[in-house]
Amino acid sequence: MDQHSLRIFLGLAETLHFGRASRQANLSPSALSRAVRRMEEELGQRLFTRDNRTVELTPAGRRFRGYAREALAGWEELTRSLGGGRDAVRGELTVYCSVAAAYTVLTGLFRSYRQRYPEVHIRLQTGDPAEAVERVLSGQADVTVAARPRTLPRTLAFKTVAVTPLLFVAPVVPCAAASLVRESPIPWARVPMVLSETGLSRRRAEAWFKSRRVRPHVYAEVSGHEAIISMVRLGCGVGVVPRLVLERFAQKSEVRVLDVEPPLEPYIVGLCARRRRLDFPPVRAFWEAVAETG
Repeated sequence: MDQHSLRIFLGLAETLHFGRASRQANLSPSALSRAVRRMEEELGQRLFTRDNRTVELTPAGRRFRGYAREALAGWEELTRSLGGGRDAVRGELTVYCSVAAAYTVLTGLFRSYRQRYPEVHIRLQTGDPAEAVERVLSGQADVTVAARPRTLPRTLAFKTVAVTPLLFVAPVVPCAAASLVRESPIPWARVPMVLSETGLSRRRAEAWFKSRRVRPHVYAEVSGHEAIISMVRLGCGVGVVPRLVLERFAQKSEVRVLDVEPPLEPYIVGLCARRRRLDFPPVRAFWEAVAETG
């Protein structure tokens, strides 16, 4: 199976949308479908399940995705070593992060990396930060921006970029939540909370409430810290977010930080990648660029 076919497959595996994947590959949707069928026939396995609305990877498709990424990375490394010279870094780098991380943690890093390695194509994927570690473990991304978990899998490497406090934020607008947090002591069991569906901030918030023997009143569960701040500023409840995100939020003056005891354990934010993937030049160069950008 050639590199072109593998790239077509990875494009569809990433977008899970025949229209977007066909445009990326400069193919018609019917040509893309034929290419996928040829790959499935060659492998003797279905790679995707699809109907009129959805496209999903099969278990065989998920395994093949890992193979395709490794095969393309190996090919790019071979061509670099044979013809590009020691200092030539080229290929594709897939980075996954939250929207907030894209314009906080990665802004300066992307700028310097692009200037130094213009032949590397950066594919940026954004989404829920709670999925960051799983993205690199599954091979869907080369590097992610993630909060360091208490236990890091041995197959992963982590490089710290920033340490940021995890804060309770309350609305400024008149509402039930704003009134409750003005009481002393705060009746936390009655305070509506807006929390992440999953992830480190959710676990630390739950641990904080447990240490106080309080069962939190969860008003809403959302994906992403930006969504939490948006709901808090509208008066929906009190949220838990990293200061790094709050400081870059345009309407940060519409929420206020609560002084709580004990404070939540801070976020250690950094780059996360599979250790064996650090041998791939674009990943290694990106990893090393952290120190250079300070």
